Amino acid sequence: MTNATSRIRTLTRLTVTNRVSAVYLALVGGAMAVAAAEPLFATGPDASLIWVWPALFTFPAFGFVAWLGEAGWGGEAPTWFLIGGIVLSALVQSLALGAVWQTLRGRRGDRARLTTAN
Repeated sequence: MTNATSRIRTLTRLTVTNRVSAVYLALVGGAMAVAAAEPLFATGPDASLIWVWPALFTFPAFGFVAWLGEAGWGGEAPTWFLIGGIVLSALVQSLALGAVWQTLRGRRGDRARLTTAN
């Protein structure tokens, strides 16, 4: 296995395949599914406000995406940009959560090894 393949596997493992990241991505995915289905059930003027929840679940990373949308389109960013930004923000934050989770698990494992060694 090459070094690049090893790095890609590590990033994938940290982003998707640990418990914390999987729960987070399921939460964001569920919020996006509910937001996408909302127009089928509600036709009021506030129906589009449901997209605030996926954006909030991906904050603070989505704050950068919103800033880019404001700078590029003056507050009228296309839907594809905002949805893509939510997905990208969720993946970035999932990677961060996976890294923190691995670090905490490593420390707990180190403590357990130290107590059994004494």
